[in-house]
Amino acid sequence: MRSEATTVQAYLDALPDDRREAIEAVRETVLAHLPEGYEEAMNWGMIAYQVPLEAFPDTYNGQPLMYAALASQKNHMAVYLSAIYADDEERERFEERYRATGKRYDVGKSCVRFRRLDDLPLGVIGEAVAAVPMERFVETYESGRRSARSRASGRGEG
Repeated sequence: MRSEATTVQAYLDALPDDRREAIEAVRETVLAHLPEGYEEAMNWGMIAYQVPLEAFPDTYNGQPLMYAALASQKNHMAVYLSAIYADDEERERFEERYRATGKRYDVGKSCVRFRRLDDLPLGVIGEAVAAVPMERFVETYESGRRSARSRASGRGEG
């Protein structure tokens, strides 16, 4: 469910009470752990935490790099964590810590789905958000783009 809200407050105000409370709690966790340099914005119909274009304009689509995001979807809420998608080590560390909490592990490539706030281990989410400084996230992105271009041109095959 893509929101047309243009501000974070408008996004939150449009949510039903139970979802607003959950998204606000996760937002507080993200903001408390967000490394320096990332910005909070409305982008892609979600509350996004992104690398500002002023800091890194060379993206494949001209949009800021999304580091994390929060969204209320039709059947669940989600926290998007791009770093666990882009880095196998981060993903493995995240999964290990998440599963150790005993909470249901409902994770896609980069999204962590939850129906209620109690379903989500906020401490683990905070650790994942805090784990990757902006400069390292940009380096990982650039490395991935170089690898993809190399594979596409046939140089990466062997």
